[in-house]
Amino acid sequence: MNRKDGQFRPVAVPDVDLGGFWGKWQDAVSDSTAEILLDRCEAAGMIKAIDVNQPSPGVVIPIQPWGGTTQMFWDSDLGKSIETIAYSLYRKPNPKLEARADAIIDMYERLQDTDGYLNAWFQRVQPDRRWTNLRDHHELYCAGHLMEAAVAYYQATGKRKLLDIMCRYADYMITIFGHGEGQIPGYCGHEEIELALVKLARVTGEKKYLELSKYFIDERGIEPKFFTAEAIKDGRDPANFIQKTYEYGQAHEPVRDQRKVVGHAVRAMYLYSGMADIATEYKDDSLTEALEALWDDVVTKQMYITGGIGPSASNEGFTDYFDLPNETAYAETCASVGLVFWANRMLGRGPDRRYADIMEQALYNGALPGLAIDGKTFFYDNPLESVGKHHRWTWHHCPCCPPNIARLVTSIGSYMYAASDDEIAVHLYGESTLRCELANGAKVTIRQTTNYPWEGTIAFTTELAKPARFALSLRIPEWADGATLSVNGTMIDLAANVIDGYARIERDWTDGDRVALLLPLALRPQYANPKVRQDAGRVALMRGPLVYCVETTDNGHDLSAIVLPAELPAGETTVLDDLHNAVAVDLPVERDDSSDWGKSLYRNAPAKRVKDKARFVPYHLWDNRAPGEMLVWVQSEK
Repeated sequence: MNRKDGQFRPVAVPDVDLGGFWGKWQDAVSDSTAEILLDRCEAAGMIKAIDVNQPSPGVVIPIQPWGGTTQMFWDSDLGKSIETIAYSLYRKPNPKLEARADAIIDMYERLQDTDGYLNAWFQRVQPDRRWTNLRDHHELYCAGHLMEAAVAYYQATGKRKLLDIMCRYADYMITIFGHGEGQIPGYCGHEEIELALVKLARVTGEKKYLELSKYFIDERGIEPKFFTAEAIKDGRDPANFIQKTYEYGQAHEPVRDQRKVVGHAVRAMYLYSGMADIATEYKDDSLTEALEALWDDVVTKQMYITGGIGPSASNEGFTDYFDLPNETAYAETCASVGLVFWANRMLGRGPDRRYADIMEQALYNGALPGLAIDGKTFFYDNPLESVGKHHRWTWHHCPCCPPNIARLVTSIGSYMYAASDDEIAVHLYGESTLRCELANGAKVTIRQTTNYPWEGTIAFTTELAKPARFALSLRIPEWADGATLSVNGTMIDLAANVIDGYARIERDWTDGDRVALLLPLALRPQYANPKVRQDAGRVALMRGPLVYCVETTDNGHDLSAIVLPAELPAGETTVLDDLHNAVAVDLPVERDDSSDWGKSLYRNAPAKRVKDKARFVPYHLWDNRAPGEMLVWVQSEK
């Protein structure tokens, strides 16, 4: 079978129990973040905004020159917060938190119009502006996040009130959007509704929601441009808008013709995620072809080693090829979360290491830094270098990132595993238990035992009531030189059994079968393409999926004076109790010594070098201890 003819769908979040590395992060969200999200949403006025029993708060965040305000997006923040709560409730029941979420859902039920429309801003602040500026006002974006929350809350709690609310809203949208008489032939300026509708379709079995998602994707960027006609109809100058280019929202040309990743990074990732879902559901090779070209464009020319994307703050997105500054890197947390979404959905047509490896890289190093280990503070942007002034914050005027990374962390089990009719794919490794039922009726439980990513030894044990035939596909990362695999003690020839980077084991499985996988976690130097001028003469270190960095806490100041030798020396590993038992690496290095430099700013001889030792820690954990400098790319003798 052509693997691209497969249809692999993520398992449901409640079908996976997490322990180990990800279990600790989920506990942080369940114990702290989930409640913090609601507390800070409430403090911002978001709860009052949807409560029809209270006067509308009106305009809390002033309307900006582009005609909108981040207050318009509040429904999305509440949606992602409810989604986070849903997943956290599955891990740790919390009646008080669940009651708060139920109360918010009740408010949305009372707020919803009889026709199904639901949006706090356009019902209570600017009701005359409904559907008048899809380009800028995020109506469908907000709906999408509420839909995702509805699916999550239903799966985690069995309560379908929010699901029914959002189904009514989606049914209403089907009547509003299209090319029929009186319909709006448009789509959202900020993509998100596309992937949300697929989730809604999958949980309800209603294909009409897939069709609406496909419509939004098919319409995007076609001529004549909808956003131009919309602006003219609304009395706005179609040439005068934020960023002044349709590339900002990937609406510059039809999606199947796009080959270069441009514009706002989060919007792009959400669009490509929706496109990949539709490609899977409809086996649409034209979408897959475009997505494969876009994928290569971003990962070979526009992605930080951390999986961060979008270097520029001015457009929260992409600039030129190989433009990857470190200290000023924007690399928004939401953008890396979106890259994880997209990569995961690119696996929908079949396991492929080139997507899963990047999903893992972006997850650990691009997205996870956005959350402190105690779950209480956050990063919005993620530079790869800091002089000591970049720190986590408690909230933000546009608080999209905290609930985004929180919902990803608490739903990570659904990214680890996917299933088709007769195959289970393991995309990510971590202490976990999977329960799923295949199309042939086989009920399968697989226990994964490991201390990954700190150690590379991974074991899988099957639990089956009766024997079953299916395939188990395990990702062999590109970096895992010397990987080994065995089934019940018998070694598997990886060279003969690896397809697209996955070891595929198809057999009749019985209860208690054991699969052992070893992924060597050798420390390895990484060098940037010479076209990335900011990294010239520098080297970064990775161990397994993790990018490492140096911090003032361990190494003192002047981190740029650290020089790694041409040949990477043997290092010593140390377990850091204060950082979730993370593995640090101590290496012998040299340092530029400025002690005898004198008062001159410049001179005709370089600084002498002295022998020293440097401690490298996982990048995703930086700024969790004493504040200070941080550096990913250090000097190299090479």
